[in-house]
Amino acid sequence: MEKYDLTPVVVPEVNTKYRIIRTKLPVPESLPIFEALMKSEPQSMRGQPPIVWDRAEGFQVYDRWGNKWLDFSSAVLVTNVGHGRQEIKDAIREMLDQGLLTNFAFVHEKRAELCRVLQSLSSNPANYQVALFSGGSEAVEYAIKLAKTYALEKYGPSRKYLVSFNNAFHGATLGSVLAGGKAVLKKWIVGEGSTFVQVPFPDGYKNENIFFGFFLKSLDELAIQPKEVAGVIVESYQGGGPDFMPHAYAQQLETFCRKNDIVMIYDEMQSGFGRTGKFWAYEHYGVTPDIITCGKGLSSSLPIAAVIGRKDIMALYPSGSTVTTHSGNPVCVAAALASLELLKKEGLVENARKLGRVLSSELHKIRSKYPDILGCVRSVGLVAGIQVVKKGTKDPDGQTALRINEQCFQKGLLMFAPAGVAGECIKMGPPLVINEEALREGIEVLEEACDEILG
Repeated sequence: MEKYDLTPVVVPEVNTKYRIIRTKLPVPESLPIFEALMKSEPQSMRGQPPIVWDRAEGFQVYDRWGNKWLDFSSAVLVTNVGHGRQEIKDAIREMLDQGLLTNFAFVHEKRAELCRVLQSLSSNPANYQVALFSGGSEAVEYAIKLAKTYALEKYGPSRKYLVSFNNAFHGATLGSVLAGGKAVLKKWIVGEGSTFVQVPFPDGYKNENIFFGFFLKSLDELAIQPKEVAGVIVESYQGGGPDFMPHAYAQQLETFCRKNDIVMIYDEMQSGFGRTGKFWAYEHYGVTPDIITCGKGLSSSLPIAAVIGRKDIMALYPSGSTVTTHSGNPVCVAAALASLELLKKEGLVENARKLGRVLSSELHKIRSKYPDILGCVRSVGLVAGIQVVKKGTKDPDGQTALRINEQCFQKGLLMFAPAGVAGECIKMGPPLVINEEALREGIEVLEEACDEILG
């Protein structure tokens, strides 16, 4: 069953500086493409608003029938420096013209350069090394492997647990799913994963207990002693909010890990590369992870991810034992280097911080109009979410969130499908190159949609 209705409907025409809608939606001529996919692709691979992308530039997405959307998705928090940047295309083209499309684990010059740059961007460059991978799940798998190996080799098999948090999402492969905190995604796993445990995340809304003592109490209820914990993995913010830990909680978690020599992993897949107004989102907490996993916004385009970790942990495996077929692909590496340069050159971290104040303020104004239905607003830098709940409760209302999301789509504001535990979170993450005028226009569209659905 499709999440969005594929019956074309007449929608009001839109023609502004940043948005153009001039056809029915979905576009009738696009339906054969959706129908072909339904025959050849499982439904699990679909579920986003029914637009057939033709091209994307900066913070706008185009189809080939004359429609243009203001993009609040960043292709799921990938295009931090904007879609289709000429500098990234030039870097890719240069690599294509050089004739190096793939090279397995053999060295190429730009791989060395990217590892050096990422090392320099870590908390303590002299104490960190970098491993490149193809995607986020792969990187998280390796981080888990390193944490468990470190504990096993130093303390023996009794130190076996990996602790993560309820409602977390760390990827779609076995280890990353086990580390995730969504039970619905684990139904297929039978008889595995007993050493992966979750504790409540201190988001302050779904779970109002935000004190670190609750973390310790949760471990005690699971009959797990600190000396049995190999690692703790936490997203710098959980995507269904975005939900951040309280500052004191994060600092006490670090103290706990240091005291017990537990590997502390921060998952920066969504949050890294300036998204929250700091280069790494964990910087908001004033902590120093043992391992960082990152990807998505690293290249603003092509698939690439990385694990940045303490040298003593990264050195646990011998030569050749970590390499994968496409890790450090030269074309993807070239895109990443160009993206990182743009991030720095154009001051996009600062832009995210500055415009984040506008986004947060305006979203709170929208919530104040419907406080019994828009349960809470979470907004830091250029990532934000409004959680839609059943009136007067905290029970998620995914159906209403989807209606608001679809209404925005029909008005020329593009977001990915609602996130959260039950699809209740209307999530926003525009490219960091967006300007204030465009950001405010997008917020106005969201407010119109809320007025029409909730008013």
